[in-house]
Amino acid sequence: MRAAESKRSDGIEVVSIVTPNHLHHAPAKAFLESGIHVICDKPLTTTLGDALDLAQEVKRSGLVFGLTHNYTGYPMVRQAREMALGGELGPIRLVQVEYVQDWLTTPLEKTGQKQAVWRTDPARSGPAGSLGDIGTHAYNLACFVTGLSCEQVAADVTTFVSGRRLDDNVHLMLRFSKGAKGGLWASQVAPGNENNLSLRVYGEKAGIEWRQEGPNELGFTPLGETRRTIRRGSAGAGRAAAPCNAHSERTSRRIFGGIRLNSTPTSPNRLPRRMRNGRLNPESLLVPGVADGVEGVKFINAVLESSRNSSAWTAISHSG
Repeated sequence: MRAAESKRSDGIEVVSIVTPNHLHHAPAKAFLESGIHVICDKPLTTTLGDALDLAQEVKRSGLVFGLTHNYTGYPMVRQAREMALGGELGPIRLVQVEYVQDWLTTPLEKTGQKQAVWRTDPARSGPAGSLGDIGTHAYNLACFVTGLSCEQVAADVTTFVSGRRLDDNVHLMLRFSKGAKGGLWASQVAPGNENNLSLRVYGEKAGIEWRQEGPNELGFTPLGETRRTIRRGSAGAGRAAAPCNAHSERTSRRIFGGIRLNSTPTSPNRLPRRMRNGRLNPESLLVPGVADGVEGVKFINAVLESSRNSSAWTAISHSG
């Protein structure tokens, strides 16, 4: 069937893989081998070997592979990245990122709720629970905005709900490149938090703050000055956010509990149109791809290793 579709002029142009984590690798590889572009949910795979295998197949095929770290498509996230990389914060010292929810505060999986059942099952979710489900989003966002790579992690991985087989809360200390330090908290057992992703970055000259539940505003505070709010589409927004702004109202979609995520030309949600029109350059558009997926799996492995070793500092490999 895949081979037949790949030969049709009106066949499948791109496939979106949104299955449980253990069913990412095989379908993604099969479609790549058939010459079909892929958009895959995160984490990329449940093992590093499978992640590296997909990376090799993407390289061999030359096809587009998009990963759904879609928060990097927000206009004000692009604005934050532009400011950080442009030196407006000065050399970055501190990075604090959180992704906090409450939907697994009780053993919801025991009620048969489908999303809870597979996300707490190691056979389907892989070795990580909240760490893989939302911790990877927080990690990707921090690295994307700052342009820094995380070199080491010291982790405390916890399962609070009795009988649950995967983590539901993680606290991490992070050591980034260029001497920056940081922290990451990901939790699905924090009452009062629906989909609370937030990022704070502080440099020698200024700090910025962004929250996913108020995504159209970016806080900016130069040292010794009053806090400013940069709004999407305002005179204070730079060029990096401009391509997103042109489409954000017209092509938005709904995620968790009514929070709106802008579906922009630079986010995975608009990949199919770009692929179809032959105008996609993933590198220039900063579209998350298979390399980001491999980094995410390496991050998960390092966090779990650190936690098993009494929160010892553990290196995150960025080679291979």
